[in-house]
Amino acid sequence: MNQANALDLLMMGHNVFLTGQAGSGKTYLLNRYIDFLKKHKVNVAVTASTGIAATHLNGMTIHSWSGIGIKDTLSEKDIHKLLASQKLRERVQAAKVLVIDEISMLHSYRLDMINQVCKLLCQTSSPFGGLQVIICGDFFQLPPVNDANHPASCFAYESDSWNELDLKICYLNEQHRQWDENLLDVLSSIRTGDLTEGTYEKLSSRLHRSLPVGIVPTKLYTHNIDVDIINNSELDKIDKPACSYFMQAGGNPELIETLKRGCLAPELLLLKEGALVMFVKNSHGQGYINGTLGKVLGFDGEGYPIIKTYSGQEIVASPASWTIDKDDKVLAEVCQIPLRLAWAITVHKSQGMTLDAAEVDLSKTFAYGMGYVALSRVKSLDGIRLLGINQMAFQVNPGVSEIDIKFKQISREITAELKLLGRDEISRRQKSFLKNNSLTIK
Repeated sequence: MNQANALDLLMMGHNVFLTGQAGSGKTYLLNRYIDFLKKHKVNVAVTASTGIAATHLNGMTIHSWSGIGIKDTLSEKDIHKLLASQKLRERVQAAKVLVIDEISMLHSYRLDMINQVCKLLCQTSSPFGGLQVIICGDFFQLPPVNDANHPASCFAYESDSWNELDLKICYLNEQHRQWDENLLDVLSSIRTGDLTEGTYEKLSSRLHRSLPVGIVPTKLYTHNIDVDIINNSELDKIDKPACSYFMQAGGNPELIETLKRGCLAPELLLLKEGALVMFVKNSHGQGYINGTLGKVLGFDGEGYPIIKTYSGQEIVASPASWTIDKDDKVLAEVCQIPLRLAWAITVHKSQGMTLDAAEVDLSKTFAYGMGYVALSRVKSLDGIRLLGINQMAFQVNPGVSEIDIKFKQISREITAELKLLGRDEISRRQKSFLKNNSLTIK
């Protein structure tokens, strides 16, 4: 399905599962739909399974929005407390659309809990209180974190709520990140679990191989400790004075903490001339996206860092804001230079990024999808240098591979049905959805 078809279905008010391989434009399309809803005064709750993903959409975690926090179950006492919260009740009842991004990392039982809370607060048996629900993500990417009480493989699609929603499957089939056929073949082989001799030959060709001249790659590791050691060590090697940038914040204290946990820009950013950095926000107007790499050339008259990207562009990295909004009102905001040191980053934090080049160490891979996420950050196979792998590195969950085939088939059927509707009927249904849910169109 292409993006235009998926956007049509979203605008008609259907519950949708928006999926597709890494780089297919899922977050871009989500942002387009969210902008459309806000423009037409439709109250949309923008959430994600992790704080990092939530900041990409200027939203909050689904755990915070729904009030479930880190709970694994809801006791009678918990439910009574949730129902007694006026702030929570007003927030859920005001929403017309609920967006949940990075669904692969949300446990099935938590999706059921969110469904239960929405039904109770909206006093209806309709799924999620009658909201239009947009679920977005790719189950081949990072899975839910395992714990002692629940297996790691209890994906959201295994929940009762998933079946209740009667989701339209929109499987995006266009590619907006990778252009290299060799890398696309490797990623496709990993997704299907069909790692042939040819696949391993292509991967082996990048073991300890050099990268294009002039590009210092971001090192991707599976563990935080490796990343912190490398970044701090490399910065210490630069014999230049350091400039300090402290994050500014305002608004609801609880939401501020949520933003800080999810923001990839650190609360205290230390930079030196010559430091390797990565932009951690999208600003197409200024010429950078989340993942653009560069080097600090120096600092301007206001003290802001001047970055030379690998494409040769010079950008003054002025402060940017991350916000949590509701009804055009900013509830919380943090402001920081949109950079982080980029000699190294974890695979987990890289999800959603597009990197010019990466040096990837998968020798300590411990979860399905890690290898796929790491490789799919980069635009071409020539931009990857593999430092090590283990037996887990390129494995995907067998259950995900099986259901992915069904998702593709359902998406093809829905695309065919959409064509039969015709433009006039599609437009009529979209106008009807707006009329029933907009604050201004009645």
